[in-house]
Amino acid sequence: MHDQWSGPELDSLIGNGSLTRREMMMTTLAVGFAAATLPVHAETVITTSAEGLTAGEVKIPVADGEIPAYRAMPAKGSAFPVVLVVQEIFGVHEHIKDVCRRFAKEGYCAIAPEMYARQGDVSKLTDYREIFAQVVSKVPDAQVMSDLDAAVAWAAKTGSGDPARVAVTGFCWGGRITWLYAAHNPKLKAGVAWYGRLVGQPTELQPRYPIDVVAELKAPVLGLYGEKDQGIPLEDVEKMRAALVAAKQPSEIVVFPEAPHGFHADYRPSFREAAAKDAWAQCLAWFRKHGAG
Repeated sequence: MHDQWSGPELDSLIGNGSLTRREMMMTTLAVGFAAATLPVHAETVITTSAEGLTAGEVKIPVADGEIPAYRAMPAKGSAFPVVLVVQEIFGVHEHIKDVCRRFAKEGYCAIAPEMYARQGDVSKLTDYREIFAQVVSKVPDAQVMSDLDAAVAWAAKTGSGDPARVAVTGFCWGGRITWLYAAHNPKLKAGVAWYGRLVGQPTELQPRYPIDVVAELKAPVLGLYGEKDQGIPLEDVEKMRAALVAAKQPSEIVVFPEAPHGFHADYRPSFREAAAKDAWAQCLAWFRKHGAG
């Protein structure tokens, strides 16, 4: 296994634990929080009501069948701007679902496809190193790009989303995917990457990192990073920022002082309320500024 997810970065995500693996394809979304994230930091967890929303699991037709996704949007209306919400390494668990509901409250059709559906169910795994080794490392970037395209097509076909106003945002693992998708989809309006890895060791299934696709970005990306992220050194952030400037890309990077990895994850001790609120406001403003709101 290549070691792009090891040591301090993984330690910053979650503590050690035992492992129970389910050897089958995931057919439904996780219920509650992923096992590897327990115990939940209950005093800071944000729970967004589904009142006034249409929210729940849907099935997205993809190239080789269908995958589950969580979709939230206003209960009244149609052709809402679309925001693709890309999961952390823990899959589409309760936190990601809540983020979708937050976007829906802002008038979006928010869709979080389960990106690991073919490779395994991470929600029952309690050891994050096994999550990576057994599932995450086996998810091809090409598959992820195709599945995100399929989610946009599904939103357009069902009338719930406007394909002319599409944005993407992702957290941790999904932050890296956000940069890559902005280099993939020429119709994307904007992206917001939350503490996604910028450089790394390429593999056959995951051949490139954000630093490698700077010249190919087709939509402006706002990168949201923590100064104290143990897995993404500021050196990497500054290298990415310099590459964006050199390529004359309109993307930007914001570094939040004293913030660790996962500062938006309100269900975990890494949560930093002030940074999370500021970053969320900047995310929404970025989407509006670039025609995705």
